[in-house]
Amino acid sequence: MAAKHPNDVLFAGEKPIPVIPACEHFAGSEKLISKALEIQNKLGGRFDITADCEDGAKTGQEKEHMQMVVAQLKSALNQHRMLGVRIHDYTNVHWKQDVDLLIPEGGELTAYITIPKPTRAAQVAEMIDYIRASCEKHGIKREIPIHTLIETQGALREVWEIAALPWMQVLDFGLMDFVSGHQGAVPSDAMRSPGQFEHRLIARAKTETVAAALANGVVPAHNVTLDLKNRYQTYQDARRARREFGFLRMWSIYPTQIEAILEAMQPDFSKIKHACDILLKAQDADWGPIQHEGELHDRATYRDCWHLVQEAHVFGTTLPAEVNRRFFA
Repeated sequence: MAAKHPNDVLFAGEKPIPVIPACEHFAGSEKLISKALEIQNKLGGRFDITADCEDGAKTGQEKEHMQMVVAQLKSALNQHRMLGVRIHDYTNVHWKQDVDLLIPEGGELTAYITIPKPTRAAQVAEMIDYIRASCEKHGIKREIPIHTLIETQGALREVWEIAALPWMQVLDFGLMDFVSGHQGAVPSDAMRSPGQFEHRLIARAKTETVAAALANGVVPAHNVTLDLKNRYQTYQDARRARREFGFLRMWSIYPTQIEAILEAMQPDFSKIKHACDILLKAQDADWGPIQHEGELHDRATYRDCWHLVQEAHVFGTTLPAEVNRRFFA
């Protein structure tokens, strides 16, 4: 009998949190998307790219912009199939057109679809239903991961409902719109550090977003650092987001931010050999309890070890050959 894979035995009754790159880089123009793809290829696919149709498309050129994005999805530069697309928001007349243009030719290629600025869970549900119907119409069999921006007070109020919707992979916290939506009650310096981590309304919003995401097997993603060229500030923001709030991913809007985010978001891999040894021994024991180095381990331990090993794999950390053969072949 073939040995059982960790994904088949360790998360019975639960939705495992996807292990995806810790950095998501936004690009809005053909030039910037192409440049981002070049960097992505250079780094071996260690980060995702979001082609932005919401803020990237000029008024009156929404159709042409999406056609350009579809061409980028189909281009030779998209080697890693790690290019997602942010469509227009629910109140914008172009969001259905975005989906109608994207799915027929890009449905098999787009890494994910990002939904911005909802104010209610029902809006997100309707958009997902439209995407799913379009996939069915055009013979797209895969589930396209959905990312949703939590950047309004309404979305925060219904964040648990949003996190539980089908195809949901990521909840993105959108700081700037969230602050401005308070109409002066939250000062503008809460868009920057240290205010973005210390203002009580913002800290509450981030905490609630992360809690809802993790409880529903969804990745929580942190907002951008506005100080574009200060690599250290980006690093510090990403580090605080990961360690103090539990965010597993962060946006980049400038190329120098990418590696700073990846470095700061990287978990402690000093125990990776220990985790690998436990997983190999556990699989040999058909995932029953084991002793390792004088300690008892069971499925609770195995889940932690497996998540660490998956993260190491995504970050490009060298793993033992036997682990690669058994779990990632």
